[in-house]
Amino acid sequence: MTNLDDTTGSRRRPKRRRRHRRRRRRRGIPPLSVMPTVITLGNLVAGFAAIYYASKPLDASGPWNWSTLTVAGALIFLGMFLDAVDGSVARLTESHSAIGAQLDSMADLVTFGVAPAFMMLRLVSYYVGPDGGTTIIGPEADYAFAKLLWGIAAVYVCSTALRLARFNVETPGDDAEDHLVFRGLPSPGSAGAVASLIVLHQHWLYKTAAEPEEISLAFARWTAFGIPFITLLGAVAMVSSLPYLHFTNRYIRGRRPFAYVARLVIPLFLAIWWFQEVLAFA
Repeated sequence: MTNLDDTTGSRRRPKRRRRHRRRRRRRGIPPLSVMPTVITLGNLVAGFAAIYYASKPLDASGPWNWSTLTVAGALIFLGMFLDAVDGSVARLTESHSAIGAQLDSMADLVTFGVAPAFMMLRLVSYYVGPDGGTTIIGPEADYAFAKLLWGIAAVYVCSTALRLARFNVETPGDDAEDHLVFRGLPSPGSAGAVASLIVLHQHWLYKTAAEPEEISLAFARWTAFGIPFITLLGAVAMVSSLPYLHFTNRYIRGRRPFAYVARLVIPLFLAIWWFQEVLAFA
């Protein structure tokens, strides 16, 4: 009798497991908060638009007669702003969700990983690429330096993906206290460094065209060749274990003395006259 019960129970267990697996497969997507999701998707669209403008010929055909790479850099900074806002909105509305965190990482990979790497490739292709810079250099290039530049861009994208995945695993929660110190350079910071240097280069380049005595074209060319190595440093910093402070949560959030606020305002006034230089230095 005992053996018969054991046999019957063993037959029922696989059926229970199958029913449990079917219930798990039928589990629906939890509701999404509208405002944080829209802001995150705005970040994703900003990254996609940055890639679009970076793929266009390097001329002043962008809005406000900006160069196409300057527009792409501005869109990277727009994505940084939206990335900072969506977390604050999610905390204010108490609408954190697992799918929202995954969506945020996917948007960050495009805006802070793919877009800056493509911008760097587009810039150096203007100087070393075939057909006068109309073609983006790739791994099939005829000489080693162009292949190296493409490899740096690929390493940067992979490092961004690893940095975002590590952040999702290591960060315990969504409170501001959990974001005071990061292990490894955050991807928005690395993307901001690459984008600001490219914007500064474009500023110098078009200033040269208007005022040739101010800066030589050779200087603009060599600074363009320095940006890929800054990109590589950013990739290494993202996957490193070095601690980095969260600037907003550490230095801006909360109440501060008057003198402290005055010191923070000084760079804003400097940016009125030397915007690109202050942006790249920051």
